[in-house]
Amino acid sequence: MEVWQKILIIGWGVLGLIGSIEGYIRCRYKRNNLSYDGIFFIYGAFVWADIVIFGIFWAAVSVFIILTNDWILFPLTLSIFWLVRSVGETIYWFNQQFSTVIRCSFKDDHWLIKIFGNNYTVWFVFQICMQCITVISLILSIHFVKLWLG
Repeated sequence: MEVWQKILIIGWGVLGLIGSIEGYIRCRYKRNNLSYDGIFFIYGAFVWADIVIFGIFWAAVSVFIILTNDWILFPLTLSIFWLVRSVGETIYWFNQQFSTVIRCSFKDDHWLIKIFGNNYTVWFVFQICMQCITVISLILSIHFVKLWLG
């Protein structure tokens, strides 16, 4: 692996671990486990409770990749992770659209409500975005598996 690749992977793992610690603090002591967590969406975490687990996962993945010295495992793991995550999120938002139980409601001043007008539209916009990520992740996963297998 190149030095920049090692730095990127180590940085990814360290930031994930920092996010996990911050997420734990926010969940355990501040009780806002379902609030938006900002930058950690790049780890697949959309609320603080997500990053508690995903931060540890990405730190462990980073250690494994550094130990195996196999760069291609990093983008391959990212693409497979996002494939699985986006399929799960697509199912979640699809179910939310047709459920009588509203689990996710955005306030009127939320930027997505300002654009799309109501929660129902935001739900299927999230579903469509996740479907797009699923397609991209699937294509990238196939590409990276091909590269990895040589």
